[in-house]
Amino acid sequence: MFWVLLLLLAWVAAGTSCTRLCLAAVRAAAVDADAARGHDLTLYEAAFLSGGPARVADLTLVSMARQRRLLLAHTGWATVVDPRGRDEMERSVIGAIGPEGQSRIAPVRAAAAAADSVRRLADRLVAAGLAVPDGARTTVAGAVRQVQAAAAAVVALGAVALLLPAQATGNEVPVAAWFALPLILTLSCLAIARIEVHPYTRWASPAGQRLLGTLARRTDDLGDDRTYLTSVAVRGVRAIGEPDLRAALTHRDRSPERRN
Repeated sequence: MFWVLLLLLAWVAAGTSCTRLCLAAVRAAAVDADAARGHDLTLYEAAFLSGGPARVADLTLVSMARQRRLLLAHTGWATVVDPRGRDEMERSVIGAIGPEGQSRIAPVRAAAAAADSVRRLADRLVAAGLAVPDGARTTVAGAVRQVQAAAAAVVALGAVALLLPAQATGNEVPVAAWFALPLILTLSCLAIARIEVHPYTRWASPAGQRLLGTLARRTDDLGDDRTYLTSVAVRGVRAIGEPDLRAALTHRDRSPERRN
């Protein structure tokens, strides 16, 4: 009956990992239910809650490009037209481009996403209960990976149990059924996490998600440019309507020496 020991190991792996994921999800969702009241999201806040620091950088680049204060070439170069940033996000972008006024877009996006201004924005959203703290995001992601590993371990342990010489007596189906129970537990936990946790644990808390939904419903009442930028903030680069601008932000560097 060595397979019983293997079954015990499978249950320990499944139970421990699923418990960790449940606790992590509860901590990630533990925000004030009234956090969204009285808060009107800015475009930068909507961008962060939808796509994190990288989305804030993209929104800033698109906004400056549409105002003709920054030239984004489809070859992947950014050129400063107006060196005066109107807010700290724009100043971060201009600073990332450098004193020469021209730089590849990819390093500018990375530097702008890691700027202090974005970190301060994140801290304000976390303090308001609208964003998930960085530690909670890491904890949930790690817990999901642990449950996935536990599911794989259950399958492996079950396969070993079925291959044991003592099991070749017609009892394969009952042994497989026993191992199916912890496997169902892990797969069910992953499915629930996908439905309940995945939509908001990366950046926005449940309260933040409610505000994003409200913002999406109000876009028809905004001006054309505001609606456009709101779409970019919520949906990202794929919402950009201009082919050249979209090509600039999706460009993959091949020859850094070549400029437009």
